[in-house]
Amino acid sequence: MSNYQYKVNGVEYNVEIQDIENNIAHVSVNGKQFEIEMPESIPVHETVKKEVKPVEKKPVVAAAKPATEPKPAAKPSGKGTKVVAPLPGTITEVKVSVGDTVKTGDTVVILEAMKMQNNIEAEADGTITEISVSKGDTVMEGTPLVTIG
Repeated sequence: MSNYQYKVNGVEYNVEIQDIENNIAHVSVNGKQFEIEMPESIPVHETVKKEVKPVEKKPVVAAAKPATEPKPAAKPSGKGTKVVAPLPGTITEVKVSVGDTVKTGDTVVILEAMKMQNNIEAEADGTITEISVSKGDTVMEGTPLVTIG
């Protein structure tokens, strides 16, 4: 087992590599289990193999999605003004729905960052065409939250 500590845009991640078999790596990121499929096999030294504990087999996924990736709540339209997260944090409330009309300055999402609630406001007048996050999602700076068409 190998443990690594990473900090990405102010968010700390504890990554534990549990096992590598051919091109499949069994890892734990902040306690959540993932199987990561790599493009090619990585040779593992015999000493490393002996130290690794076997893990429960799970279905192979193409790639682990980080917790910060937004979950689409509506079919993406690709058009309009995207309102993005100004800093990393957790979505505590989505105050709009697809089809709602908003004006510049209306609160569309509440983002908790560093134990403070931040009102994320519409940057343009229009109609909400897409919501890219849900309550409880962790987002990074620059993550699209909603689209105003």
